[in-house]
Amino acid sequence: MVRLPSELKEAPELALYQEQIRAILEEERSRREKFLDELSPEIKAEFINGEVIVQSPATFKHSLVRKHLVKLLDTFVSLRRLGVVLDEKALICLTRNDYEPDVSFFGTEKASLLTPDQLQFPPPDFIVEVLSTSTERRDRGVKFRDYAAHGVAEYWLVDPAAEVVEQYENLDGQYKLVSKLTAGAITSRVVQGFEIPVRSIFDVEENLAALRRMFEA
Repeated sequence: MVRLPSELKEAPELALYQEQIRAILEEERSRREKFLDELSPEIKAEFINGEVIVQSPATFKHSLVRKHLVKLLDTFVSLRRLGVVLDEKALICLTRNDYEPDVSFFGTEKASLLTPDQLQFPPPDFIVEVLSTSTERRDRGVKFRDYAAHGVAEYWLVDPAAEVVEQYENLDGQYKLVSKLTAGAITSRVVQGFEIPVRSIFDVEENLAALRRMFEA
């Protein structure tokens, strides 16, 4: 739950801030509508705080890491009928901003409400962002706050260069670090039973071995 900061609540200028906020959001609304109208499948773009952010092409390693994680999560979720996993072209629309996370998971309750022709999606239960030099500031900044404020229960930040996974859990609208791992196993707090070796995200052979175990279980 998002709470108004006490210092703002007590400010004598509170009503004036309200007018300014309303004006800013109203100005953004038309730009956001234009962004949504012009968005195409060929372009990975996001609308953040009134600006259109076009993503740079991903490195080979970034793409492989994202692919490894999507395969693992999607396979596990599909085998156990736990919901739906969507990749980087799913547009998550929050109250102010629109994002295209690398990986999104919707549990069975939210997944049951999705429709075949849907283009805009509500906050999922679990998001993964794969870091890059061009996105890390937003992934650790505005997205970190926005996902938490909108009830995304679990958030992973995956660093392909350092081969590290950071796992965060949503507690009262803020993310708290659960683990930061380079090896061993990581267990989801949201996707029931989803536990994988950290190395299976970064290494092809480890990824294949983890997939085989899922099919054999």
